[in-house]
Amino acid sequence: MATVFYVTHPQIRMDPAVPVPRWSLSELGRARIEAAAGAPWVSGLRAVASSDEAKAIETACVLTRATGAMLLVRPGLHENDRSATGFLPPPEFEAVANQFFAQPDESVRGWERAIDAQSRVVAAVHAVLAEAPAGNVAFAGHGGVGTLLCCALSGSAIDRRFDQPAGGGNVFAFDRATLRVLHRWRPLEDARIGEPE
Repeated sequence: MATVFYVTHPQIRMDPAVPVPRWSLSELGRARIEAAAGAPWVSGLRAVASSDEAKAIETACVLTRATGAMLLVRPGLHENDRSATGFLPPPEFEAVANQFFAQPDESVRGWERAIDAQSRVVAAVHAVLAEAPAGNVAFAGHGGVGTLLCCALSGSAIDRRFDQPAGGGNVFAFDRATLRVLHRWRPLEDARIGEPE
């Protein structure tokens, strides 16, 4: 059975003066993904697909260097478009993110609608899986669209209660052939990544 792992970038270096898509991993985030690169689930990867955001590419590059897997950068995998507001201080961001998930059919403060972001990321994932070599694949992406993808694959309504734990650096897994979710979010350090619930 081939498995697909959706990996969210771990901790980032926030800089209000830099556009969010160009933010990079923090020292802690880089240390976490480098430690995870030695895990058994990483060793079998044949391809790693990333959004074109810096923090996701950095995450993907650590995984590809560890395995020799093919790197695929695909813009359609990017986080929900929040350019209408730009950087928001964390408390304000969390409040708007709550609205984003609670009102998926509406644009909250100009953000991309959750239903549109979900359709986009689902289509991008299908496209990558159609071109990637046979075997295990990972996606290096983002918590918001990763949650929307997990909801779609599991047949759940869009709801923030399915969101990853705070901080990033989490993984959910699904069967490549059937698209059945094997497990929801687990931290990078969890030895059970890839094992069904």
